Amino acid sequence: MSTSLLRDFDKVPEPTLRRLPWYLSTVKLLKDRGEQYVSSTQISKDINVDASQIAKDLSYVKVTGRTRVGYEIDGLIRALEAFLGFTNMHKAFLFGAGSLGRALLGDSGLHQFGLEIVAAFDVNPSVVGTEVGGVPIFHTDDFARKMQEYRVDIGILTVPINIAQQVTDDMVAGGIKAVWNFTPFRIRVPENIVVQNTSLYAHLAVMFNRLNVNQMLNK
Repeated sequence: MSTSLLRDFDKVPEPTLRRLPWYLSTVKLLKDRGEQYVSSTQISKDINVDASQIAKDLSYVKVTGRTRVGYEIDGLIRALEAFLGFTNMHKAFLFGAGSLGRALLGDSGLHQFGLEIVAAFDVNPSVVGTEVGGVPIFHTDDFARKMQEYRVDIGILTVPINIAQQVTDDMVAGGIKAVWNFTPFRIRVPENIVVQNTSLYAHLAVMFNRLNVNQMLNK
């Protein structure tokens, strides 16, 4: 990637990066309905984001719409998928084949967004040696050997919190460059390692709190 493109990418705010997949999903639905063009106003009606914000977000993707017509849908889909990295397949290892981990292994939708989980690791004898969704589950001790075989960059963390840091340390030492952390534990990594925290429990806490506030206001 050129230096100029890297500078442009660095300027993209994280909230924008979080919204862009919403736009992509919405535009794909419109394409399925036979639409050929879409405006930011149309997208706004479906996802409840201000149209001016959508237009600003899409400006980072370097796509332009036609006055009174909007964006050409096929071109917008291609631009969004390329910008978000969904057109390149990224291989990942999953650590922790419990209920959440197994759900992710069985999620074929991840593949559509450029993520392929090629193997999982656990220490539970009842799951080691089995497969979920065609993905083999190995013993954690096999990680280093399998890393040489598959050479992945991404590790998905779904282990219990009491071992989250140790497993993270082992992943990083083994060559993992990015960690998708599904645990509520805030892992510590070197500065050159990418971490994306996706704690279901944190999101539950926010939802419960807002639900309680709404219920109190409506009494």
